[in-house]
Amino acid sequence: MEITREAVPASWFEALQEHARKHTLTAAGLVLALLVMALLLIQSLIQAFSGEASVALRYALLGGMAGFAATALGALPALALRGIPQKLEDSMLGLAAGMMLAASAFSLLLPGLEAGELLLHAKFPAALVVVTGMALGVLLMLGLDEFTPHEHEKNGPCGPGHERCGRVWLFVFAIALHNLPEGMAIGVSMSQGDLAVGLPLTSAIAIQDIPEGLAVALAMRGAGFTAGKAVLVAGLSGLLEPVGAFLGVGLSSGFALAYPVGLGLAAGTMIFVVSHEVIPETHRNGHQTSATIGLMLGFAVMMILDTSLG
Repeated sequence: MEITREAVPASWFEALQEHARKHTLTAAGLVLALLVMALLLIQSLIQAFSGEASVALRYALLGGMAGFAATALGALPALALRGIPQKLEDSMLGLAAGMMLAASAFSLLLPGLEAGELLLHAKFPAALVVVTGMALGVLLMLGLDEFTPHEHEKNGPCGPGHERCGRVWLFVFAIALHNLPEGMAIGVSMSQGDLAVGLPLTSAIAIQDIPEGLAVALAMRGAGFTAGKAVLVAGLSGLLEPVGAFLGVGLSSGFALAYPVGLGLAAGTMIFVVSHEVIPETHRNGHQTSATIGLMLGFAVMMILDTSLG
């Protein structure tokens, strides 16, 4: 009796095509978001490197490097620690989630609404512009999450072609799905050279990158990686934040409406990550109360930062 085996795609590209056929709407949303982002980048590329935009670019890259430094700093204790109590880890991630949510509200959505209203002289169209940006951010993250091969500590590897990637790369791609949106948010918030908008957000992201970097390094140690490799990969993953910051400046430095759209897009990506990844992770171990208290504390800290530095 002949045993038939399911055909395995010969390449990552074939695996991607097969996955796209199974998830047509998600693939279409990702393509739409990437096309809009590409148009925004193309029309603003020259302006991003000239005049006042060069100041915004320097601010954004410095903010992105602050996020990188904080991630690397947070990962360092994993050289000596194999783990921390799960309740403490969930509380720390809850703190990071609260700061990201508050940063999205106070440092991205509210400035986006104000900028949109100044341009359009009406609140409802301004809100539509920001919501359009949020929708693009959600489409982008849905698509990247679905089509990027990556690995979760609890759920294992996923994404087209994941079986062809080493475990280190799967962890790197998983971290990228967190750090790239944070870097983009920094870049967008700095794109007008306004530190009153960019500094509170950058401070919040840098602070929450410390427990996030530790959590990633400890997760890699728990998955069997050596202490040195876990810390190195977790630390270097922070380099995606200056890369994201560069993209964020490009997205928002061109025509006037690109700024509120970009702020909405950055908020959409960050809220998606919090709801889709961080909160479920903190609630799966039975420590919902501690995680929620951490989230509320993080939200309050970010609100104070925005009031003090904004």
